[in-house]
Amino acid sequence: MAVELSKLKRFVELALEEDVRDGDHTSLATIIENTEGEAELLVKEAGVLAGVSVGEEILRIIDSSLVVEILIEDGAKVLPGNIAMRIKGKVHSILKSERLVLNVMQRMSGIATRTSVYMDCVEGTKAKVLDTRKTTPLLRFLEKEAVLIGGGSNHRFGLFDMILIKDNHVDYAGGIAEALSSVQDYKRKKGLEIPVEIEVRNFEELDAVLMNGNVDRVMLDNFTPADVKQAVDLIDGRLVTEASGGITLDTIRAYALTGVDFISVGALTHSVKSLDLSLKARIL
Repeated sequence: MAVELSKLKRFVELALEEDVRDGDHTSLATIIENTEGEAELLVKEAGVLAGVSVGEEILRIIDSSLVVEILIEDGAKVLPGNIAMRIKGKVHSILKSERLVLNVMQRMSGIATRTSVYMDCVEGTKAKVLDTRKTTPLLRFLEKEAVLIGGGSNHRFGLFDMILIKDNHVDYAGGIAEALSSVQDYKRKKGLEIPVEIEVRNFEELDAVLMNGNVDRVMLDNFTPADVKQAVDLIDGRLVTEASGGITLDTIRAYALTGVDFISVGALTHSVKSLDLSLKARIL
């Protein structure tokens, strides 16, 4: 499991505080304590399965005595009727875990499924599809993992691991040259060794970036595919290139064919539909 375990444990603790608090009173009221049983996680929609290892770990965090049998791994293409995992143990623990495991796996599988569709569109090109920071608050670590499972790549995780100078930063700083100069001073003072990317809105701003040079990657924001191709040719390998801004399944292939290195797509996470999964009691 690539997800950091300590972070997942904190997440589960908060999720249980939200959902369970002093007890699952329905289960406690209807099912005798320590009753043993089994359940199957059922796929009800075609897609790419994600969150399997995360779901397994959530079950173990909630009750380490639960026995989990994984039948389908992360990243596998699934069809309605497939059984992803079986769970055996205390029924109270299974039911306490049910909604959290499903919510996480449905969300992650929806993201992985959407990402895989975008990846199919850029097949045969050098372009890699990136996620963004347009994620559900506090779920970013799971949503970005789902992008990887779907075949995509991660952009920066947050504001701390990359300097990404966007249009507002440029405008507040007074221009491209001023922003880049300030960044270099800041990095020296702080002893920071993190990459620098800058967003440009037109060829005038791109020329200013190329004249300055103190940057690792340039984001071509809301450029047409033709303009991205022109920009990539002009940059000629001096900087890593990224296209962004409203790129859809209908347009991503045209952008990928320009030779751009990365294409960032906020829709991988901000408006995705969850994959339909359910947990069903298995009567022995």
